[in-house]
Amino acid sequence: MNIIEKQEQLVRQFSALSEWMDRYTLLIEKGKECPVLPEGDKNESFLIKGCQSRVWIKAELKDGKVYFKADSDAVITKGIAALLIYVFSGEEPQAIVDAPVDFLDRMGLKEHLSPTRSNGLTAMLKQIKLYALAFSIKK
Repeated sequence: MNIIEKQEQLVRQFSALSEWMDRYTLLIEKGKECPVLPEGDKNESFLIKGCQSRVWIKAELKDGKVYFKADSDAVITKGIAALLIYVFSGEEPQAIVDAPVDFLDRMGLKEHLSPTRSNGLTAMLKQIKLYALAFSIKK
């Protein structure tokens, strides 16, 4: 699946749930599926600035594709990170840079997050795009 297909899959999954408590439950479940970030990588160099919770995202370029790992000390934040990692991990750097991110709005996620969590989501997305941009320039 490409980035757009993964985004559409998430939009369908979340849209199928009419209650936001069910959507939060799904978000928490997605967080449990997130690729684990080793304890040694939970340091300042991978810490996302601007998040209410502590969240770390690490990127690695392997065989021309970017792979992400993340962790957070908050379950909702980890779920948000997991959604972003699902969509963007395993993709080519330029595809990540060029990818639209309107799927988050179509899921209704931003409007149901507190302002500080919404800022954290924006910060995570920005960092993922920056990692991809840096890897695309290195090529």
